[in-house]
Amino acid sequence: MSSPADKQPATRVVQAGRRKEWTGGIVNPPVWRASTILYDSVADLRAAGSRDDPHRLFYGRRGTPTQWSLAEALTELEPGAAGTYLYSSGVTAITAALLSVLSPGDELLLVDSAYDPTRNFANGFLQRMGITTRFYDPLIGGGIADLIGERTRAIFLESPGSLTFEVQDVPAIVAVARARGIVTLLDNTWATPLLFPAIARGVDMTILAATKYVVGHSDVMLGSVTTTPERWAPLVETSRALGLMVSPDDAWLGARGLRTMALRLRQHGESALAIARWLGEQPEVATVLHPALPACPGHDLFVRDFEGPAGLFAFALQGGGEAARAALIDGLDHFGIGYSWGGYESLALPIDPQRFRSVTRPQFAGPLVRLQIGLEDTADLIDDLAHGLARFRAARDG
Repeated sequence: MSSPADKQPATRVVQAGRRKEWTGGIVNPPVWRASTILYDSVADLRAAGSRDDPHRLFYGRRGTPTQWSLAEALTELEPGAAGTYLYSSGVTAITAALLSVLSPGDELLLVDSAYDPTRNFANGFLQRMGITTRFYDPLIGGGIADLIGERTRAIFLESPGSLTFEVQDVPAIVAVARARGIVTLLDNTWATPLLFPAIARGVDMTILAATKYVVGHSDVMLGSVTTTPERWAPLVETSRALGLMVSPDDAWLGARGLRTMALRLRQHGESALAIARWLGEQPEVATVLHPALPACPGHDLFVRDFEGPAGLFAFALQGGGEAARAALIDGLDHFGIGYSWGGYESLALPIDPQRFRSVTRPQFAGPLVRLQIGLEDTADLIDDLAHGLARFRAARDG
């Protein structure tokens, strides 16, 4: 029988985590709901409490085969990983990962293009704990060595950034961190392990807002952290101490979405790149921020390190203001207006990334719009955007 390492990622997505003892001979593991686990005797109860077997029923908070199956599947997508812990949201996954690494008096280096809730956690909760945060330029690469001090314990990366899409030189930063004994954490939600296998590239802890591409249907909140062997025990200890877990129903829905993620991600990426290229040719558009396009900061790193594009990007309009941007977005037929991304439906969101920067403040010719490209027909989406740009032009010039 072949090992997970012998299989291509798309095959792992379909097959991983489906042990026969968990499925009972059917295709998918059923939903095992449990709080209390019953034992045959006091001796069995005592024995269960003295062992730390991650796949042995103990108490509902430790999980059931439903959660174990999804966690194992996500671990198999990261060659070299020791395990995956599941959480009730991507933000919970981020916070648990950081708390498993940092202690009062430590310093965190956090990329300036990070997801806003990550920044808020660092500037709020971590600061109250006596942990300082320094933000760094997402394009710093190996130059991050100059920022490392005696108290630096962790470097948090997000590549590409979720608003301005700068691609970081992850291998260069990881090399510096490894040489200094510093833990690296990567928010890999944009790429997933299918487009960027983070553990294999040297990252210590890789984080997914599995709400996005893993779930894929905009109906479940879910997060995950996958780690190297060295970081696994501290993550489990921290997460259990905080009582963190995910419900079996949500884990089951996450596993359902995972099985089609490779196909969906490929379609998201192809459609988004086609639309990004079209937008780049429109006179109402000043800049398209898509990592697969040469104008996007870090494009050369994207070509070197990533397996392909995903479905989220942004573009800057040519002039105009809030009213003109709203005219574009409000009248769209095939794009919803809402947070998150990674589902089957397309979304358009007004973004103002300059509000969330500390070190680098990119300037644009006009307001920005972020697009999540779903699974609709690309021609329909382009036609919708063409009408939107016409409304923007009329509002801007009128």
